[in-house]
Amino acid sequence: MFVAASTRCFPELPLGDALQRLADLEFTNVEITIHESGGHLKPSEVLADPERALRLCRQTHRMTITAFSVDIETPSEEEYYRQFAACCKLAKATKVVTITVRASEVGTPFNAEIERLRRLSAIASTEGVVVGLLTEAGRMTENPDTAVVLCDNVKGLALTLDPSHYLCGPHKGASYEQVMKYTCHVRLRDSTKEKLQVRVGQGQIEYGKLVIQLGKFNYNRALCIDMPPLPDVDQNAEMRKMRLLLESLL
Repeated sequence: MFVAASTRCFPELPLGDALQRLADLEFTNVEITIHESGGHLKPSEVLADPERALRLCRQTHRMTITAFSVDIETPSEEEYYRQFAACCKLAKATKVVTITVRASEVGTPFNAEIERLRRLSAIASTEGVVVGLLTEAGRMTENPDTAVVLCDNVKGLALTLDPSHYLCGPHKGASYEQVMKYTCHVRLRDSTKEKLQVRVGQGQIEYGKLVIQLGKFNYNRALCIDMPPLPDVDQNAEMRKMRLLLESLL
């Protein structure tokens, strides 16, 4: 396992500046957000100008891109899959193995979600990419048992584990060890049952226990810090504190 950080930790900076800031904070691995709203790149831009997207993603200040976070917003189903395919091609060109996507909202027909995920996984597999479905409150993965069933029904599908949502969401801190063997990427911040994000050290996330549990399933990928800035808090100091905390466990 190794420590990484998301560019989402510095949402106010352009991609190049966010990468520079993470490098200055001594991170060596990064997850880049490709979100139509609030991302450092947009999926529509990746499709429209893949060469520019590739050029931007190669300016990482010697950091390794460990994952992409992709969030597509378009009413057109076929455009959705075209944008996703473009992101997968970008991943292959930058030697990125994991692309995280969000599950559909709670209440979505199960079969419809299976069909969507099967198509995404099929597109990704042609580029040698793994789809990591994010565990997230308000989405179909908010229940770890449902997340496992989705993986069992979609060949090649894995999970991006965000334990904060299992602590703060409807699961309320119950065990979620059943998702560990499906996990291809991990996102971390400190959280309580009432707040999704609090200052590092003020929450209830048991990082040491999590590392041990992941180790049982031979997880050897990123522990990615995903902490947008909190109001009136020194983000650089929080990032350093979290990096040192996680490195101390490895």
